[in-house]
Amino acid sequence: MARNLCCCRMLCLARFFPSGRNDTVFCFHLDKNFSLANNEGKSTLSHMIQQKKTTEIPKALPLWGVHSLMLVSTIIVSTSFTVGEAITHGLEPSILILIRYILAVLCFAPVLAFTHGFTLPPVRQLLGYSAISASTVGFFWCMFESLRYTTALNTSIIFCLVPGISGIYSALFLRERLGLNRLLALLFGMIGALWVIFQGDIHRFLALDINYGDLIFLAGCFLMAAYTPLVKKTHRQESMVIMTFWVLLTGVGWLLILSLPKLNSVDWRGVETQVWVGIIYLAVFSTLITFYLTHISTLYLGPTRVMAYSYFYPVFVLLIDWLYGHGLPPAITFPGIAIVTLATVVMQREAKTT
Repeated sequence: MARNLCCCRMLCLARFFPSGRNDTVFCFHLDKNFSLANNEGKSTLSHMIQQKKTTEIPKALPLWGVHSLMLVSTIIVSTSFTVGEAITHGLEPSILILIRYILAVLCFAPVLAFTHGFTLPPVRQLLGYSAISASTVGFFWCMFESLRYTTALNTSIIFCLVPGISGIYSALFLRERLGLNRLLALLFGMIGALWVIFQGDIHRFLALDINYGDLIFLAGCFLMAAYTPLVKKTHRQESMVIMTFWVLLTGVGWLLILSLPKLNSVDWRGVETQVWVGIIYLAVFSTLITFYLTHISTLYLGPTRVMAYSYFYPVFVLLIDWLYGHGLPPAITFPGIAIVTLATVVMQREAKTT
C-alpha cells in the first residue's frame, strides 16, 4: 500500500509540473524523502514518465526532409523580392507589413485553435516570442525604409553578411562550434553570392557606394541575423504551431506601435488590387509558411546552417527572372552559383537532429 501511494505521489508530481528537460529530475528531487520499495516501482514510474514525454515530442525528421523544407522556404523567400518590389510603393512600409502580419495571424489562428487550443504562454516564453518577432519586424522595416535611399542591388549585397553575423551570434550566445570548415564555407559563400550579384565584374563591386540607406539596412541585417539563434534559444519543446502563432501575433503588436500614427492618413479605397494580391501572397507564403518551416529547420540544423541557405537567394532570383522571360543569367555567373552551392553543402555537414 505504501509503495503504491509513493508511486502515485511521484506520478502526480510529474504530471503537475509542465514538461521540460528537467521534469523527471525535479520530481525525484522533491521526493527525495520518499523511497521506492523495489526496482519494480522504479521501472514502472520511469516507463510512465518516459511515455508521457514521448507523446509530447514530435518524431525526428530525416535530414533530407529538413533540407527539403529549407529549399522550399528559400524559393518562397526569393519570390518575395519580386513581389515586394512590385507593391512597395502602394502603401507606407510599416502599414504594408502590418496588414501582412495580421492576415498571417488570421490564417494561422484556426490551425492553432483546432490542434492545440488557445492558451496564453508563460511570461518568459511570451518575452522570447516578442524578441523573435522584434528581429523580423525590425528587419522588414529597415529594408523598406532603406530602399528610399539606396538600391535593391546594394541591399542584396549587404544581406550576404547575415549568415556570418548569425554564426557569430550562435557562437557567442549558444556556444555553437563553427569549426574551420564552416568558417571557410561562410566566407566562400559570401564571395559566391557577391559573384552572382555583380556577375563576376570586379568594377561593379568596387563602384558600390555606402550611403544612409545602406547603413539602415545593415542595422536591419544585424536584427535578422538574431532571428534563428533566438528561435533556438526560446524553444522549450512546444509545438511549432504555437511558436509560429505567437511570433506572428507579437509581431502585430510591434507593428501597431510603428504604424499607429499613420493609419488615419491611409487612402484605403485608393490601394490598387495588385497591392492587395501581393500582400496576401506575402502573408500566406513569405510570412506564414516560411516562418513555420524555418522554425522547424532551426531546431534540427542550428541557426548558422539555416541562415546559410540565404546564399541561394541571388541564384533563385536569377532563375525566377528567367522563368518570367527575362533570359538566362550570363555564363560568368555560373562559377558563383557553383561556389554558393558548394559552400552551402559544406555548411550542412555533420548536422544533427535534436
